Amino acid sequence: MTTLAIIGGTGLTRMEGLTVTRREMVKTPYGAPSCPIVFGELGGRQVAFLARHGSTHRIPPHRINYCANIWALHSVGIKRIIAVGAVGGICESCSVGTIVIPDQIIDYTYARENTFFDGGADPVEHIDFSYPYNENLRSALIDGAAAVDELNVVSQGVYGVMQGPRLETAAEIRRLAADGCTIVGMTGMPEAALAAELGLGYACCAVVVNPAAGRDGQKVDTTALPASIKSGMSNAVKVLDRTLQSSVLEES
Repeated sequence: MTTLAIIGGTGLTRMEGLTVTRREMVKTPYGAPSCPIVFGELGGRQVAFLARHGSTHRIPPHRINYCANIWALHSVGIKRIIAVGAVGGICESCSVGTIVIPDQIIDYTYARENTFFDGGADPVEHIDFSYPYNENLRSALIDGAAAVDELNVVSQGVYGVMQGPRLETAAEIRRLAADGCTIVGMTGMPEAALAAELGLGYACCAVVVNPAAGRDGQKVDTTALPASIKSGMSNAVKVLDRTLQSSVLEES
């Protein structure tokens, strides 16, 4: 039975190297997920893959049905999730091309369906979210990234999640930096919290594709993003391939 899933973000709408065995469009109480779940083998391990923004990357960050995505994965037996996402680098160590495995997260989003405990027939539950990422999954990702030659890896970080789809202002980035954020993206929440509500292990592989607004004294060069995303996601696939070979995953 497949118990590990990869959620692909911008630039990772299909999983290179995945030997596909089947696809399944799962019905959920929360509506349709972004696309069918793809099942197959990668790195010698059975995995499931879900493209967060849809198979043609048409769903913006604030309109992703995070509840449906996480519920769908849970309903087919997934116990652990590795989430890949493109982010901006705020601190100096998080330069373009860096792979960051964050250990903390701050949510700045709004008006998103962000919990399964939203009243109704079931009692409200308050989960512990002190440490949002699964440490065994993080360790496997860190080891996997370290095994890729000439790759800059940062093994800790604070992921600041903004609403999107626009990029941030320089003032917003200064605020995030003051709050302790080291990277900024648009999809880390409520995805991580929803996984926690269903008891799923969850970790993030964040790919830095641009300096955050104002960090280099310049505007974000959006014309350079496609090439940066392509290169960064190619490295992320290498990290995932090495990670899936880790014995640490058996303990997650």
